[in-house]
Amino acid sequence: MSPFFLLGIILFLFLFSGIRIIFEYKRALKFRFGKYIETLQPGLRWIIPFIETIQKVDIRVITFNIVSQEVMTEDNVPCSIDGVVFFQINDPEKAVLEVEEYNFAITQLSQAALRDVCGKVELDTILSKREEMGQNIKEIVEHETEKWGIDIIDVKIKDIQLPENMKRMMANQAEAERTRRAKVILALAEEQAAGKLLEAGKLIDLSPSAIKLRLYQTMSEIAAEKNSTILIPFPEEMISQFSKTVKNQDPKN
Repeated sequence: MSPFFLLGIILFLFLFSGIRIIFEYKRALKFRFGKYIETLQPGLRWIIPFIETIQKVDIRVITFNIVSQEVMTEDNVPCSIDGVVFFQINDPEKAVLEVEEYNFAITQLSQAALRDVCGKVELDTILSKREEMGQNIKEIVEHETEKWGIDIIDVKIKDIQLPENMKRMMANQAEAERTRRAKVILALAEEQAAGKLLEAGKLIDLSPSAIKLRLYQTMSEIAAEKNSTILIPFPEEMISQFSKTVKNQDPKN
């Protein structure tokens, strides 16, 4: 084998080993003898083998879960709260050079911020204002990660686990509230019905024939039951006469 041919193969392998492909959603930091040189953009790139190295950084939105945290609220209710954090690297150089393992750092910051924010408010606030709680956590974490070239997109509180006795108390409270509303609605319905009956009674008093119509309607409803027998112990004219007598009678007597 010719020495030139062997040298050509070695040169080809040397050049080939320095080829790097960087995807569109990543950036690569190039180091020469451990010193940062530049940030490589997406595409086909070449580095000097054994002398230069690269470290790739994903610049897409990254999501990770906040492990469930045991929190004691301001009103002394123990609960377990977990969440999710969305963040994106805006400056790959700072994310690599300014902090070791930025994923781990953001995780620890998020856990501490969640305990801090939720421990300063009452349970009702956490349950009813999750968006506000998430925004407060985001502001705390973002204050620290901004100098690392990392942008916190959003923080969401996912789940809140309560003790069993607290769940039963809240269920009883909700049931009592539903019962109260049902009674209020029923009372309003009775009041409206009584008003309508009063109006109907006044209209019947103004027309004697209305009493007969009401009597016939009642008899028709009773007759719908075939096993019923209707007995009228006195003529219906006596009803009209009785109504007139009552109407003309002096209330003072």
